[in-house]
Amino acid sequence: MRVIVTGGAGFVGRAVIRALNRRGDSAVALVRDPARTRDLAADGVELLADNLSDVARLTDRLRGADAVIHIAGSYRIGITKAEQPAMLDANVGTTTRLLEAARAARVPKIVYVSTVNIFGNTRGAVVDETFRRDVANGFLSWYDETKYRAHEVAEQAALAGAPIVIVLPSQVYGPGDHSGFGEQMRLASEGRLPYRALDEVGVGLVHVDDLAGGIVAALDRGTLGEAYVLSGPRTTLGEAVVVAARLAGRRPPRLRLPTGLLRAMAPLGRFIGRPNLRELISASDGVTYWAPSDKAERELGFRPRAIETGLRDTFGAR
Repeated sequence: MRVIVTGGAGFVGRAVIRALNRRGDSAVALVRDPARTRDLAADGVELLADNLSDVARLTDRLRGADAVIHIAGSYRIGITKAEQPAMLDANVGTTTRLLEAARAARVPKIVYVSTVNIFGNTRGAVVDETFRRDVANGFLSWYDETKYRAHEVAEQAALAGAPIVIVLPSQVYGPGDHSGFGEQMRLASEGRLPYRALDEVGVGLVHVDDLAGGIVAALDRGTLGEAYVLSGPRTTLGEAVVVAARLAGRRPPRLRLPTGLLRAMAPLGRFIGRPNLRELISASDGVTYWAPSDKAERELGFRPRAIETGLRDTFGAR
């Protein structure tokens, strides 16, 4: 198949392209600057310059495609108010325009990559695809709100007849992960993590290659209009740090910063590279993002690896 991938230059996008290439599909990556992604071209990936800002241009890009996988978006917690409009457009605007263009280009199938964050704080419970949060309780972060709004756009398009399958990844990790979470795992594995903080936040850890396989399986076997959680085993940040350190023969950091201290430090966040520390705390303190992958395992054949196996694969730990 000829499959258009938005966000193909990103961490998850590259893994999806690798999965498509392995099975002989023709992957086309829409990227902002092809000159910065020559490695993809060297692997035989067709690169098309597009910032997803113009529906007419996008429509031309999508004509003749057998499918579109929409991964592009912005994932950052703790941004400033001045940065919010850009994230709103990156998550809601691009999704709206991409789906409009796919409809005009008559693309037969679309996989939209959402997130389990759209469920909000599950408060220790494990919720499935049927769960609906109460938005009257507010949102945990600007990322949380914009991805929820983008998810709504995809759901409404599906209800209107668009050929969409939605996947909801949990916390992604793996080789090449440069996120804040990935950085903490790397430092723990190297024995250089200075302290632990907000380590009670609950996540499901899904290896990036398992996630890519699940996304491609949704393309092949996902039922139109349905959503599938693609989550790995559930844990907490603190537990994951301990495992990453132990597998490398290191000790996890003994120092743990109390959340109360972090709250007191919030007004000074800009001086330590955290301009909106309050948001980071609100999105982590006592929060769980827990959802099972039972439906995806049953219908798509999704099989997430164990956390220890995944961390060994990531850091080459013994």
